[in-house]
Amino acid sequence: MRVDAKVETPANPGPAAATIYDVARAAGVSIASVSRVLNGRRNPSPEIVERVQRAVIELGYVPDSAARALSVRLKEVVGVVMRRPLSAGSTIAGPWLLAGAAGAWDTAGLLGYDAFADETESLQFHDMLNRGVERAAQRRGFDLLLRSVDITDHEAGRRVLAIARKSDGLILHDGVLEPGQIDEISRQVPIVTLAGIPSRTTANVGSDNVMGMRALSRHLLYDHGYKTLGYLSGYSDSPDSQARLQTLKTEAEAAGAVLNYGPQWQGNYYAAGAAVVTERLMASASPLPRVIVCANDQTALGVIYALRRSGVDVPGQVAVTGFDDIPMARHMHPQLTTVKQPIGELGETAFEVLYSMVSREEPAERDISLPTRLMCRESCGCQAGDGRLAGVTDLSAVRQLRS
Repeated sequence: MRVDAKVETPANPGPAAATIYDVARAAGVSIASVSRVLNGRRNPSPEIVERVQRAVIELGYVPDSAARALSVRLKEVVGVVMRRPLSAGSTIAGPWLLAGAAGAWDTAGLLGYDAFADETESLQFHDMLNRGVERAAQRRGFDLLLRSVDITDHEAGRRVLAIARKSDGLILHDGVLEPGQIDEISRQVPIVTLAGIPSRTTANVGSDNVMGMRALSRHLLYDHGYKTLGYLSGYSDSPDSQARLQTLKTEAEAAGAVLNYGPQWQGNYYAAGAAVVTERLMASASPLPRVIVCANDQTALGVIYALRRSGVDVPGQVAVTGFDDIPMARHMHPQLTTVKQPIGELGETAFEVLYSMVSREEPAERDISLPTRLMCRESCGCQAGDGRLAGVTDLSAVRQLRS
C-alpha cells in the first residue's frame, strides 16, 4: 500500500489559526522549506517559493516560535545507505566457493576472464531505487546523502551513526545493519528499512515476495511441469532472499518437486557470483535441475552467461528466471522471465514514510508491502510476449512433456 506523508496540525492550535504544518501540506514541501522561504535563507527554487507564498496567502498563515524552532532542527537531508563489495577482502561469491580442498576460487580464473569486472559500479536495482528516493526528496525540498558500506564491514554501525548525525533520518537498504544496531540508532533519528523487519521505532517498505514467488513457482511447476528446481540465493541474511526461498520451498513440496538450495547455491545477488556457482555446479557429478530460480535478475544474468558459455541451451535444457524486472531483463537473450517489483515506487514510498516520521507524525503503516507481478518471457520456456509455452498449445499436457 502506498503511504503519502501527511502533515497535521499540533494539538490545540486554535480554532482558525493556520500552522506551518498546514502550509507545508498545501505547498507539498518540507516544514523547513516553508521557514526558509519566509525568512529568506538558503534561497530555495523559484517554484518552491511560489508554492509556499501561495499557500501562505490562501491560509492566512502567521509564523510562531514553535514553527521557527522546528525549521531550525531540520537539516533537510536524508541519508541513504546500501551495502556492496568495496574492498579487496570482499567477495561477490558465496562462502561455499571460498573454501574447499582446492582453495579459494577466483571469479576471473574460473570463467577464463572476468566478464563482470565493473558489476559493482552499476547496481541497477539499487540505482533505480535510489532515484525513486531522490524524486520524492526533491518534491519536498530535501537533499540525499548517499553512502555505501562494505558487505564485510564489521564497523558499519559506527559509520551509519556518523551519517545519521548529518541527516534528519535514514533509509537503509537490505542488510546494512543488524536489527539491534538499527534499534539503537533509531532512538536518535527516524529510520525506514527496505526489505527489513519493522520495529516499534522503525518502519519498513518492501515488495510482496510471497505473492510474486508464488506466481512464478506455480507457473514453473504447473504450466511448464518442471520437477527439479534450484534456487540461487542472495546474501544468506537477506530477508528478501529468505522469503523468496521459503515460498519456493512450500510450492515445490506441494507439487512433489525436488528443490536444490543451500550454501553451494549462494550467489550474493551478483552476476559474477552466480556465474561462479553455475560453473562449479556444472563441474560436479550432479546433474543440473531443469530450472534455476534466481534471487534477482543480476543473478540470472550470471547463470545464463555461464550456461551458454558451456553450450547449455536456455531454456531448452535449463530454464532460468529472475526477480526485480530491471530494464536489462527485457533485452537479454533469451528475454528473462522474472517477477516485477515497483522499484522506483519503493524508493518514493520509503522517503514519504520517513518524511512523515521526520515531521513528528506516526506513520499510517509501519510495514508496507507493494504488489509484485509475474512477467513471462522466453527464459522459462514461454514464447516472447504472450506467456505461452513455446511450441505447446495444450498446457494440460505440459506435466507429461516436461520433467
